Amino acid sequence: MTILIDDPMWPAHGRLWSHLISDSDLDELHAFAATHGIPRRGFDRDHYDVPDEAHQRLVDGGAVPVDGHTLVRALIASGLRVTERERRGL
Repeated sequence: MTILIDDPMWPAHGRLWSHLISDSDLDELHAFAATHGIPRRGFDRDHYDVPDEAHQRLVDGGAVPVDGHTLVRALIASGLRVTERERRGL
């Protein structure tokens, strides 16, 4: 089980954001996020959105930094990925 984080490059709300995922288990992801002060409201079905200022703290806490493509491939391979179609309820 590994927690992965991509670079903070996604703009929203006046700051940059990263995505935090687990490569195998949402319970593991929730526990990691809670341990490192990431609120549950940051969870978006299959990942956490985390502000850029939390990135290094999460890496120091054990999250593995990867590029965005690697993160998405790992999420898909985990079987945890929620597709756009599923998000729209189709």
